[in-house]
Amino acid sequence: MHVMPALADLVPFLAAMVAAGAVAGFLAGLFGIGGGAVLVPVFYQVLGAIGVDEAIRMHLSVGTSLAIIVPTSLRSFRSHLARGAVDTGLLRTFVVPVPVGVVAASIIAAYLSGAGLRGIFAVITTLVGLKLLLARENWRIGADIPGNPIRSVAGFIIGFFSTFMGIGGGIFNNTFMTLYGRPMLQSVATSSGVGVLISIPGMFGYVWAGWGEAGLPVLSLGFVNLIMVAVTIPLTLAFAPLGVGVAHRLSRRQLEVGFGLFLLIVSARFFYSLAG
Repeated sequence: MHVMPALADLVPFLAAMVAAGAVAGFLAGLFGIGGGAVLVPVFYQVLGAIGVDEAIRMHLSVGTSLAIIVPTSLRSFRSHLARGAVDTGLLRTFVVPVPVGVVAASIIAAYLSGAGLRGIFAVITTLVGLKLLLARENWRIGADIPGNPIRSVAGFIIGFFSTFMGIGGGIFNNTFMTLYGRPMLQSVATSSGVGVLISIPGMFGYVWAGWGEAGLPVLSLGFVNLIMVAVTIPLTLAFAPLGVGVAHRLSRRQLEVGFGLFLLIVSARFFYSLAG
């Protein structure tokens, strides 16, 4: 059974999708992230407004976010690759462990409650938000990224936790690379490629996890809603190159602080929903 939004709900629904798509696309290029940290909370709210059951609302938000990240990450990656900023060697070592982490998380997500998925999202966004607010460029744990098995373990962890959040992995990969002394710009550029490795298997994983689920909105393939994808993708594609341009020109410390505050507000909202 599919849920059809009322006509009166479509205008704010579409307006929210337009705003979320523009912001998510810009952030994809600017921070090397897929924009899911913005899309998921917005999707969660608008799906609630049209009456989607809370038991599947978070799964649908995360799965749809991953589907939208596929073309956004591909375009952002191509833009960064053309500028020669991507660490292709590191990316090659992530080709297996990142998707394996994605598949493992997709299987677990199929059996998680909506509250459980919200709890994971809230905890991770709190930690990431604090990291963005408190971290400094001189924080290091090594002079350069070590080889395997550390790279493979890191790739698995990045893919695993990103899939629970519906993000492209840029937040985690940026942290990993910069802690080992890599320049922020290279970290951002490489993260766009990590987003490709996460979003494609993640999208199919959430389609599988939600296949045949009752109460999904109209035009849903499992936990991926095609209406939300169709409205949001053109905007993310349009705004991703703008973010890439800014990333190659400006200091991002103030934007990091702003994004960190946004994540803390989002996590507080989810914690509140869990307590209520």
